[in-house]
Amino acid sequence: MATKRAAIYVRVSTDKQSVDNQVKELTAIAARRGWQVVECYHDAGISGAKSRKERPGVEQMLNDAGKGRFDVVMVWAIDRLGRSLVDLLTTIQHLEACKTDVFIEQQNLDTTTPMGKLLFQITGAFAEFERHMIKQRVAIGIRRAREEGTKSGKPFGRPKLDGKKEAAVRKALALGNKGILKIAAELGVGSGTVQRIKAEMIALP
Repeated sequence: MATKRAAIYVRVSTDKQSVDNQVKELTAIAARRGWQVVECYHDAGISGAKSRKERPGVEQMLNDAGKGRFDVVMVWAIDRLGRSLVDLLTTIQHLEACKTDVFIEQQNLDTTTPMGKLLFQITGAFAEFERHMIKQRVAIGIRRAREEGTKSGKPFGRPKLDGKKEAAVRKALALGNKGILKIAAELGVGSGTVQRIKAEMIALP
């Protein structure tokens, strides 16, 4: 039986923390299992709340998984790999599509075993059900708001920005000496509104 090639992924939230302990522990576990550590990826001083694109270590690891450079990814704990259950499952599903297993020490998740694969599949089913229920609740909420708006005569959706305030936003953007967040705070409007108006101004011939 061929030796499994293992990749280690570690992350710490602040620059003051060290990834060394995680690497040491996972390397020792790999040795006990007879796995060969072929690569170590890390994101130091990066919050788990950041998206995949903002975590270069995990981004590189996922790209290399697609190239078949290792057979299993080793992580110390679930929160090191994903921002949420859905984010974690998306990552693991990507690795599964690349025929790469996942080993997470603290939560005893090991898809190299039949029981680990079953646990992942059950967890994935619950996450899919949760996503479906959220979409259903949002759709029901929108439909109810529309119906209530029709009965009351009130328009559905966000109220339109009055002309004077929109003019003030356009003037501030035209001056070009303040950022979107500062303009939004000073004029008491949402940053999304300022971004929309800016996009409209840019689009003008």
